[in-house]
Amino acid sequence: MRSIKVTAGPYTFEGHLEDELAPKTCAAFAAQMPYTGKIVHVRWSGEGVWIPLGDLDFGVTYENHTSHPAPGHVILYPGGISETEILLAYGGVDFSSKMGQLAGNHFITLTGGLENLHALGTKVLWEGAQDIRFEFV
Repeated sequence: MRSIKVTAGPYTFEGHLEDELAPKTCAAFAAQMPYTGKIVHVRWSGEGVWIPLGDLDFGVTYENHTSHPAPGHVILYPGGISETEILLAYGGVDFSSKMGQLAGNHFITLTGGLENLHALGTKVLWEGAQDIRFEFV
């Protein structure tokens, strides 16, 4: 299990890659690390923040996919009927887009700093886009 640190806005979270459950997604994402971007609040999915990635192709298909990630789960939607994206759930999520329900690959689980997840989501909702960085520890 590879440990990672995620810094989002003013908050830091610890977690791990789900290498056994989503090996191809984890390998594709790990090749991009350290990964930086901007998170914005989701439009249709509920309590989550996301990184819109347009037509970026990580070269993966579905594995360990879900439409209902738990708080602290990070999923990668590999693209198809909607744009490629990374989503971090901070509360209840029913992953969807204007095209309808979607499923994304659960490839990161956050295990530390979870008490700040809701504060992060609220900050993004009311204050706008925040920086995010994923790195190995």
